[in-house]
Amino acid sequence: MAIIVNLDVVLAQRKMRLNTLAEAVQITPQNLSVLKTGKAKAIRFDTLEKICEVLQCQPGDILAYSPSASDNENSDNKEN
Repeated sequence: MAIIVNLDVVLAQRKMRLNTLAEAVQITPQNLSVLKTGKAKAIRFDTLEKICEVLQCQPGDILAYSPSASDNENSDNKEN
């Protein structure tokens, strides 16, 4: 995936647990875990806004674009 999720890094910097963030954002810890591990296919802007509000950060602190990650994924698919 070309989008890298750095939620675990921001949580560690804030010394906050995933369950605490999930409760503050009012989503399930399981859904937040899917986002944290990079397995989410989408995120609602209102959810991203709540996460940024609670963590006092910008969306760019949580999400990053890496074209090389996308290139590697496409190369792997061509081999199959």
